[in-house]
Amino acid sequence: MELKNKNLRDIYVDLLLEEAEKNPNVVIVEADLSAALASKRFFQKYPNRAINVGVAEANMIGVAAGLANMGKLPFTHTFTPFASRRVMDQVTLSVAYSQLNVKMVGSDPGVMAQLNGGTHMSLEDIAVMRAIPTMTVVEPVDGVQLASLFPQIVKHNGPVYIRLMRKGNDNVYDEGETFELGKAKVIKEGKDVTIFCSGIEVKESVEAEKLLAEKGISAGVVNIHTIKPLDVETIVKEAQRTGAVVTAENHNIINGLGSAVAEALVENCPVVMERVGTRDHFGEVGKQDFLMEKYGLKAHHIVDAVEKVLKRK
Repeated sequence: MELKNKNLRDIYVDLLLEEAEKNPNVVIVEADLSAALASKRFFQKYPNRAINVGVAEANMIGVAAGLANMGKLPFTHTFTPFASRRVMDQVTLSVAYSQLNVKMVGSDPGVMAQLNGGTHMSLEDIAVMRAIPTMTVVEPVDGVQLASLFPQIVKHNGPVYIRLMRKGNDNVYDEGETFELGKAKVIKEGKDVTIFCSGIEVKESVEAEKLLAEKGISAGVVNIHTIKPLDVETIVKEAQRTGAVVTAENHNIINGLGSAVAEALVENCPVVMERVGTRDHFGEVGKQDFLMEKYGLKAHHIVDAVEKVLKRK
């Protein structure tokens, strides 16, 4: 399977089709966005295992819960605000509380909603989903990571929320790299500061590490691809190594990755910390690069946060 030069949505559908060929219980439930996710291929190959409920996201979760209750393995999809905010009660009660095995994809996370604007730009979906008991929250950064984690997501017995970019593929990892669901991935160990990052902020953090090295600052970079359950052991170990932490996420800093890391550290290893992310405001219309600059999500913003936290160290 081609992993480097494909959009993540195409890799995701490839993985779905591979799994469906092996497992007759795999089904998909869409909220009228099969064109956006490129899942039309699944509808064409398995028309009796694909359901389009229309623009009715709460019903989508209800249908998926019913299918899971009958032994099927449903994958749902819609854009992140409709996969989290709009369906929170159905996900909480029909899926998680009922202990059902539903895998839910929210696409175009954070500023990646771009020209769809504020109504489609969810900067709080992680906050919503990580608050639901038994929920697993995953954000793959590229196709290599998605391909490695996907079989584990399939095998995991319980609800999973996958935060997925549709277009683009950051190509952070080389093919053959492996990942463990629930286990952070250390990209580089540092001496002065550790940057914990997820999603599109992984690439920005890797770039920030290079810029910091030019300034004589040794920064570690750790990819937190599974935001819940959080790998507290690795977070504490790397924080103890450097004594200073910066988090970077394509999400509101309230109740996202930064909050999760802060919770882990204050209970186990208090260190100075700064958070990079959006700050208590709604999204807006704009291209991704413009929005990342405006909301402070670029590599140079991470560098600024590192320099700030080192002054406090």
